[in-house]
Amino acid sequence: MSPLRLLVSRLGAQATRLLGPHDVQVVSWQRRSSGPQATFSSSRGGGGSSYMEEMYFAWLENPQSVHKSWDSFFRKASEEASSGLVQPQPPLVIPKSRSALSGGTKTSKLVEDHLAVQSLIRAYQIRGHHVAQLDPLGILDADLDSFVPSDLITTIDKLAFYDLREADLDKEFQLPTTTFIGGSESTLSLREIIRRLESTYCQHIGLEFMFINDVEQCQWIRQKFETPGIMQFSSQEKRTLLARLVRSMRFEDFLARKWSSEKRFGLEGCEVMIPALKTIIDKSSEMGIETVILGMPHRGRLNVLANVIRKDLEQIFCQFDPKLEAADEGSGDVKYHLGMYHERINRATNRNITLSLVANPSHLEAVDPVVQGKTKAEQFYRGDLEGKKVMSILVHGDAAFAGQGVVYETFHLSDLPSYTTNGTVHVVVNNQVCYRRRGHNEMDEPMFTQPLMYKQIHRQVPVLKKYADRLIAEGTVTLQEFEEEIAKYDRICEEAFGRSKDKKILDIKHWLDSPWPGFFNVDGEPKSMTCPATGIPEDTLTHIGTVASSVPLEGFKIHTGLSRILRGRADMTKNRTVDWALAEYMAFGSLLQEGIHVRLSGQDVERGTFSHRHHVLHDQDVDRRTCVPMNHLWPDQAPYTVCNSSLSEYGVLGFELGYAMASPNALVLWEAQFGDFHNTAQCIIDQFISTGQAKWVRHNGIVLLLPHGMEGMGPEHSSARPERFLQMSNDDSDAYPVFTEDFEVSQLYDCNWIVVNCSTPASYFHVLRRQILLPFRKPLIIFTPKSLLRHPEAKSSFDRMVSGTSFQRVIPEDGAAAQAPEQVRRLIFCTGKVYYDLVKERSSQGLEEQVAITRLEQISPFPFDLVKQEAKKYPGAELVWCQEEHKNMGYYDYISPRFMTILSRARPIWYVGRDPAAAPATGNRNTHLVSLKKFLDTAFNLKAFEGKTF
Repeated sequence: MSPLRLLVSRLGAQATRLLGPHDVQVVSWQRRSSGPQATFSSSRGGGGSSYMEEMYFAWLENPQSVHKSWDSFFRKASEEASSGLVQPQPPLVIPKSRSALSGGTKTSKLVEDHLAVQSLIRAYQIRGHHVAQLDPLGILDADLDSFVPSDLITTIDKLAFYDLREADLDKEFQLPTTTFIGGSESTLSLREIIRRLESTYCQHIGLEFMFINDVEQCQWIRQKFETPGIMQFSSQEKRTLLARLVRSMRFEDFLARKWSSEKRFGLEGCEVMIPALKTIIDKSSEMGIETVILGMPHRGRLNVLANVIRKDLEQIFCQFDPKLEAADEGSGDVKYHLGMYHERINRATNRNITLSLVANPSHLEAVDPVVQGKTKAEQFYRGDLEGKKVMSILVHGDAAFAGQGVVYETFHLSDLPSYTTNGTVHVVVNNQVCYRRRGHNEMDEPMFTQPLMYKQIHRQVPVLKKYADRLIAEGTVTLQEFEEEIAKYDRICEEAFGRSKDKKILDIKHWLDSPWPGFFNVDGEPKSMTCPATGIPEDTLTHIGTVASSVPLEGFKIHTGLSRILRGRADMTKNRTVDWALAEYMAFGSLLQEGIHVRLSGQDVERGTFSHRHHVLHDQDVDRRTCVPMNHLWPDQAPYTVCNSSLSEYGVLGFELGYAMASPNALVLWEAQFGDFHNTAQCIIDQFISTGQAKWVRHNGIVLLLPHGMEGMGPEHSSARPERFLQMSNDDSDAYPVFTEDFEVSQLYDCNWIVVNCSTPASYFHVLRRQILLPFRKPLIIFTPKSLLRHPEAKSSFDRMVSGTSFQRVIPEDGAAAQAPEQVRRLIFCTGKVYYDLVKERSSQGLEEQVAITRLEQISPFPFDLVKQEAKKYPGAELVWCQEEHKNMGYYDYISPRFMTILSRARPIWYVGRDPAAAPATGNRNTHLVSLKKFLDTAFNLKAFEGKTF
């Protein structure tokens, strides 16, 4: 049964009685199974008619219960009916359309005509963009299939789609509340309705928005585009737009004249992007925005730097000088990848505004989550919970926007509480609306592959001339004023070019997108080259342990299994020991006490992938009631944020990298669910984390926690691929270092990142604290444990964490072998979890006096000084590197040449571990155990290398 018939059957005779007194003619249909029923005839679409009928019955009972537009509509219809113009008609058989009605009433037609007009308006709102004139070259349709929707009135005969006729064009129709084309008018003729819809939806702007589920948002868009005259600029606005177009276009022309054979990825063909961005910033400043963070690809980047960020032109022009020397260490980057940070007065509002353009690689959309993370951090530090002070703008190319998955990964962070930036302005440079005047770059020859298109492009009149001619013709500006504006900007460029010739040195630090005022000295160097001890007072350890083992909120019921975990923490605190989770708690908690914001992000980090962390407690009786004890340590502590991310690595790691850019006084950590999964974020690791300082002189203290260890869990749950991080480390394997007093800290300063594999909770505690106490910032890669989280031997005493203690880059043998080093026959170097396997096997074979085991906690930069010291301590010992990873993976290829350097190639370093393999681990438990036993047997076979040459 149709909604109409269902309504009538429910109302029955009451409907007839209600309609009768108002003399509104009822069109009746004969039902096959019953007598006649009274109702309005149904219009095309059905749904709108049902809604209209509901409104009508509500109006009959109480005219004030409906919107005033409905009240006006129904009053007008009733007046026409009561004037005698409408005559009763006999019941009719159900028609297929209202046009099939023979002798239908005037009221019925009036209602259905209005519904048809409402459908027509909606059709333009939904599909008008299909016929918008978007191609500036005139060689393509808006859609590749040339689809023209049948419900758009592109020709008069299409009125029949709505059962309207040409004679209806001059009739007045009541406008629904879902359109603003009327402005202050509530009715318009059909002819004018179509004209205004065509003007809004089918000209040179395509609007596709009706898929949005939020009615308020749809109404906002409709108002901004449909309201009559809203797209008309004042004379001053036109002059401002012209001046901005002059700067946009003449900047590109100047570069083309001076450096015609240089790549610069110019904006020609989309020069209007500059005034568009400046208008967005003007409006944002007007609404209270104080900081705008931008991300964009290389096309048009120099123009944005010059005319939006307002970078000094001479600093841009000197980048083209091939003889320019770099003042900063590192490799630098091409000019169209560099970022910038600038505070200035916004001329439109006379308010201060800070603009930051984030440096990015050629990986077009990789910067998207980085921008969002930096924006979130800036909002966090300002207490800007709603994004009213800090906002982001992302500029995209059309192909990259559609084709790069990180765009989606960034979008789906938008509503997560600890990731949302409360909205972003996305500007997509659509090459079906704009065009590239010079192809991919200035060295490209697009005629090779697109001859017809580029013949048309070469015939195009530049947009500046088109707009200037229009304004001159209408009298807004004179030709002389236009020419003076051009001459003025050309003179600015020439003067800046002259000054740029005096620059002989390039300072990349002048291009920083995230400066840290006060953190470095005035020359951008660390204020010292020392690091204080990382231990903390015992009473602080005890206090943190007490809070970590309690529930700070009254009446908060936790899971019984969690109660056992908290009791275990309390016992450890009482016994002055920590496991991995408690050591992390104490590192975080002590930094919070010192005013350092800590943020931990990743998949399931609140509980911990291995259910060891439990930083967020959940009330078992009250849904969504949670408690974060870490935020209840001290009254004036810094805030702690722990947040489960979406199931993303690329997007989320980029976000956290951006977050860490904002301030040096925060410990920002991203934890992979398993270390194996970091490779889906490889672009962020390769292009930003490993190389960021070398390319952009940008320090970053991001911490990557990567669970790692061969435990028979299969090839996707075993390896964080340490060999990849070590292969990208920049310390020289062949350079014998000079051991100065500050060697440890200087070595850290010179490296591109720090790679560690901690074997004790105390080491983990210290390396986290060292990350903040260093006088500079470097990315920290930590291969974290899995089975060691609950290993009975993997605990540390408070004695290793109290004041005066520090991170040990190398943990030497401290057992029987160390008491008589001259008797030791083998010295095994290792890192991480395999140490516990080696100690157990050594004990079972009774070789404690003959085999020493030394752990490298810090792998890169390589601890040359301490390794040399250990090797020297055991002069008669065979040197072995033992790892649980396969030989072509893990650490051996990194440590072997460095051992050779520090030992002057006088002693070999033998390999013990698994054989080379394609996959990082086996999925068969038995195979795993067999290979483990095999290399442990070799490790303690003191004759294994007899007769072999290295």
